[in-house]
Formats: sequence, C-alpha cells, structure tokens
Amino acid sequence: MSKLAYLVIRDGLKWTDVFRLVPGQSVTIGRAATNQIVVKDDRCSRNHAEIFSSEGQWTLRDLDSRNGTMVGDQRVTGDWVLRPADVIRVGRSQLVFVHHLTEAFNDPPTAVVAPELDATHSDNVLDDDSNVLEPFEPTTITHRRGQTRFLEPSQPSEENQERREDNKEEVDDTGISKQGQAAARLCRIAFELAKAPDLPKMADLALAGLFESTHTDTGALLLLPRDSSKEPDGADLEIVAQRTLAEQRYHRLSNFLATTIMREGEAVLARNVMGDSTLGSRDSKGEILATSVICAPVRHANRTLGLIHLYSTDSRRVPDPDDLEFTLAVADTVAVALVNLNRRQELTENLSQMQDENTQLRERLGVTSEIIGSSQVIRQVTEQIARAAASNATVLIRGESGVGKELVARAIHYSSARSKNTFVCLNCAALSEDLLASELFGHERGAFTGATERKIGKFEAADRGTLMLDEIGEMSPGIQAKFLRVLEGHPFERVGGNKPVKVDVRVIAATNRDLEQDAADGRFRRDLYFRLHVLEIVVPGLRKRLDDIPELAYYFLRKYVDETGRKIEGFSDAALQQLITYRWPGNVRELKNVIERAVVLCRGRLIDQGDLLLSKLPTAGPTGQLGPADRFNPCSLADLERDHILATLQHTAWNKSRAATHLGIERSTLDRKIRRYRLTEESPSSGN
Repeated sequence: MSKLAYLVIRDGLKWTDVFRLVPGQSVTIGRAATNQIVVKDDRCSRNHAEIFSSEGQWTLRDLDSRNGTMVGDQRVTGDWVLRPADVIRVGRSQLVFVHHLTEAFNDPPTAVVAPELDATHSDNVLDDDSNVLEPFEPTTITHRRGQTRFLEPSQPSEENQERREDNKEEVDDTGISKQGQAAARLCRIAFELAKAPDLPKMADLALAGLFESTHTDTGALLLLPRDSSKEPDGADLEIVAQRTLAEQRYHRLSNFLATTIMREGEAVLARNVMGDSTLGSRDSKGEILATSVICAPVRHANRTLGLIHLYSTDSRRVPDPDDLEFTLAVADTVAVALVNLNRRQELTENLSQMQDENTQLRERLGVTSEIIGSSQVIRQVTEQIARAAASNATVLIRGESGVGKELVARAIHYSSARSKNTFVCLNCAALSEDLLASELFGHERGAFTGATERKIGKFEAADRGTLMLDEIGEMSPGIQAKFLRVLEGHPFERVGGNKPVKVDVRVIAATNRDLEQDAADGRFRRDLYFRLHVLEIVVPGLRKRLDDIPELAYYFLRKYVDETGRKIEGFSDAALQQLITYRWPGNVRELKNVIERAVVLCRGRLIDQGDLLLSKLPTAGPTGQLGPADRFNPCSLADLERDHILATLQHTAWNKSRAATHLGIERSTLDRKIRRYRLTEESPSSGN
C-alpha cells in the first residue's frame, strides 16, 4: 500500500498550494481544466503528466508532453518512482513530492493554503510565523435555508394571536416586535420593487404592499414628468398607478395638499378630513369620501420626484403614526427603485442607440477604413464590405491596378471579428514559384540553399487573422493546388518539413485579371476559382467615380503639404477641372503620384494646370468615348446604349457576368436591358 503523500506546488518563489495524494487514485497534471492539478502555463501541455500508486510507491509518468517533465535536472522517460523531496518541474512551475509537509519547506516559511486536504485526517499545514504545524479543522455547516422567511407573507398562528390579544407586546406570528415586523415587510417590498420590469408594475407592487401593512384601502402613486425642471407643483403630477379595495374608485388629492407635500418634502397624516376640502378630495357629487389621508413625498438627492397618496374610506380603519412612518419608508424605497429603473431604461436606450450607430458605422466602415469618397459607387462598395466583414467567407476583390484593392481588404479585416489579430498581405506576382511557396507555407532549416533557419510562412503568421493574396492570377499551377488544400481546411507542411501545420486564416484574394476567362482557358484552376469566388467585390476605376476626384485630390494635397511643409492652399479652377475630365488609366495610385509631384513643383499658393503631369496612356477596358467628330452620326441615347451593350456582349462571347463587369452594372440590370432591347446573339448593330 502506498504511503500518504503530498504535492506542494510552487509559483515563482512562493509555495502556494498543497495537494493530497490518495492511495489508489491517479492524479493528472496539465493545462486543461479537466486535470486534478491545473497548471496555467503556456509551456505546459493540456495533459502533461500523471502520478499514480504502484506496488506501494508513487510513480510519475510523462504523457508525451510537448516540453517534457523534469525531476530535478533529469527528464522523465518511462515511469519514474518518486522519492521524498523530489522536485517535479512542469513548464515554469514546480511541485515537490513529500510524505510529510515539513519536508517541503527548506526555504524561509511562507503562508500555504491547503484547500484539498481531507478534513477527516489530522494532517497539518504550516503556520505563517513559524515552522510549527497546526491541525487543520474542518468547517461545520449548522443551518441551511433556501429563502429567508422575511421575504414571505406571514401566516398568523393561534399562539401568537393570543399574545397579540394580550397586548403585552405587539408581535407578529414569529414573535418579532412590531418594528421588526414592519422592517421585514419593507425588506420584502424593496426586494420586489428592485425586480419590477417597468414603472406601472413597480407602482402597483408598492401600493399592494402599503395596503397590506397600513390601515388604508385606496391610493395612488403620482410623479412629475421626467423632463420637468421647474418648481414642483401639485397640478403637474401625473397618476402612474392607482389601486382601491373599496367600492368607490380612486379620487385624486387636492392641489393644495399635493403642492404642500411637493414643496415642503415632508410626509403628513391627516385624520377626520371628511369635511375639509383642502385635505380630502371630492367625488362627482361633491362628497369627500376619505376619512383619513396619508401623503408621503418620493424623494431622491434633495429632489422631490412625486408622492404616494393613501386614504381610508372606512371610519373603522384609521391610519396611525406608524402607518405614516411605514409609508414614508416605502416612498423612499420607491424613489431609489425609480431612479434605478430610469437608469436601466436610459442604459437600454443608449445601448440600442449605440448598436444602431455601430451598425451604421460598420456599414460605412467608419474609422476602420481608409477608403476616401462619397459617390454612389463607393457607397455600394462600402455596403458590400460591411456584409463581407460580418461573415468568415473567402472574398475575391477584382479591379484595375491602382483602384485600392488592398484598402478594401484591410477594411474587411478591421471591420470583422478578426480585427484584433494580424492582417498579412502578399503579392503573388513579385515572387518565383519556389519563393512563393516558402513565403506562403514557410520552410525548415536546410530545405534549400540559403535556408539557414526555420521560417514561419504567411499562413502561420496570419493565424486567427486575415491573409490577403494580391495578384492571385499570377500564382503558378503547382502552388494553386497546395493553396487549394489549405483553403479546404487541410493542414500543410513547411517546405522541407514533414510536420503538418493547421491554421485558422481568412483568405482575401485580389486580381486585376479576368479569372473566369483564365479558368475557361486553362490558365487558372477551375476548382480554385470556384473556391475563391464565394463573395466578390468589384472595385470601380477612378473614371467611374468622378464625384470622388475633388475629395481625393484635396486629401492627398493635405497629406503631402503636411509632410513637406509647403504653403499650398488648394487647386485652381482649371486644374481641378482637368483632374475631373482626365481618364486616369492609373486610377487612385496615379492621382496620388500626380498630386505629390504637383506639391513639390508648385511655386504659388494654388496648384495650376502646369503643375499637373498627366499621361497619355489609354485606360484599361472599354472607355465608352465617342469617335472623332467627322465620324459622328446623330442617334438617341437608347440606341447608343443598345449598341454599346450588344458590342460588349459580343466582345465577351455573350458571357453576361463579364459583360456586366465591363459595363459597371449588376448582372440583373444587364438582364433587364437585354430584355428591353430584345437583344440576342443574332441581333444586328444599328450602325451608329
């Protein structure tokens, strides 16, 4: 039989915990919460090691941990028989094996908590101030109760009814004094008010508690409007809730009494008020039904929020000063509950407003986007980015060179749930096949000439984040096959390695090529194209968003003026007009470079036409420009649109998706125009 033993756990320089080893029971050590001894250390494996009794001795076994288990300076291989004072090292943590606790404390004594010790044994723990061990005494539970009786309605008993009739002491059914009885009822009312979901429910609960505890049968809670800031007046009070146990309905108190309570902030008890119109309230016949009245202000932070109005219609039920005291206590409790309820409602409204604003900001991408522009086409792109950010799907971004595809990818990442993790960008066209494989998947030391150490690839670097692959159409077929497997969720191996690596990465691909046509021509894997083409965002060229050119021009102007310190105030009208009418074959990238050059060369306060260096390169794709004037043939806009759509469809071999992309419209819009103009593959051009 194994001896009784302990593991004393060390955290840094202090012994912090004691774990008792029970013969016949195996103990596991690891980072996972399912272990008996949990070590919160990133060097510790989820299931690191175990200790068990075998042939009368305690044995340690490593569970194929990542960093191994040490006893002293020796690594545990196989089963290790533990001896007293052996120090087990798991990551940065230490556990000392002892048969007696005194064997563990060779260094200066420190306080030790032993929550795992069995109270049935007379085992000892170390005292804070000496090496003397004191016995561990278990705690005894003496009473249990699911709910306090002070929050339950009382049920009178015969014994206490007799004591009440003797009138020697005013007690409730449990023998508690009248003051204690009132405190218990007040506690129960406060407990119920705190749970009230809205104001009417809270007011109804307060009135019900008052009728139960006072000699009244009719009443109401009246409050000032929430936005009221003027001097409190009785006429401004609004009835929030009313309640009656009598045959007559509730009648509002007089304005005189209400104004007195609101201005003085003190509670009043008025008895025998049937003939006093200043204290009682008349019914439709002019009769005053109340015999006695209680009014208590609802006060909070030196401000009167309203009042509680109670009265009795039965001359045999006369309120006493204790009823006034209890009503005032309930009124103060209602004030606190009312303020808390208002705060909850404000928080709920603010939270709803924040959620709406957050949704709008996410749709507009707010501060998470560097995209400049407010044109309709950019707003459509922004909406597509917001929808893409809400999912984890692969995104394909298409557009000409220089339109800002990387900015769109960054906006998707920083508006998504992965925004706190890494965003990695890689240009596939800038690397050879071997270098691209190394950059994507990493390599092991010695994998090829020059690989002097292990390198982590972009996939591993972007784990739990986003990887953008620019110019995806330039990727070689060999890399495409391996890349497809990773997209499908399979692990990969580093170049020159044989250990599988699995990552959680969202992929965003970008290209200025027609991948659909490349896939049809066999230059791009069809299966990879379909895997990438889950969500598609087409970024328009700058010539299709003319309204954004002034905004972009001034943005870049401010940027380079701040960098250079030049005193340039803006653009001349002629320069700005030239920027708007230019076709921008290089898109936003070209505009940025043109403005930077103009800032450097400008000699005046305004950038003029002579400061703008514009190229004569043609734009990518169909421009839609008219031919020379001598070839002009008058025609309607409808005929011109019909011919242009037909020419684009013929150019794309009637591939409607590609044609819609060239035309800058949605596929559904193209279908409607085809039906409107009754276009077919045999349709002739009008000749205009």
